[in-house]
Amino acid sequence: MGSRLYVGNLTYSVTNEQLKELFSTYGEVSQVNIIEGKGFGFVEMSTTDEANKAKEALNGTDFSGRTLRVDEAKPPKSRDERGCCGYGRSGGGGRRF
Repeated sequence: MGSRLYVGNLTYSVTNEQLKELFSTYGEVSQVNIIEGKGFGFVEMSTTDEANKAKEALNGTDFSGRTLRVDEAKPPKSRDERGCCGYGRSGGGGRRF
């Protein structure tokens, strides 16, 4: 497991500082990045052990009235893996009038 964690089911009013304070109980927080308007973010801990402790302690707990989902952050998918526009790899067929 890496030291970067995905944190989901956040209220939109939660700040980076609040999330940093919450996770700092379990170790040194290197970076916090909340994705604005999406209800999730990422927390990077200094070590893998600290990230494991934070994940085990905080996953499924209440924070600001929401049940947190904490998991290991996965690397972003490349464009080829994501596909485009709901059409997958086959393209999209062009414009429709």
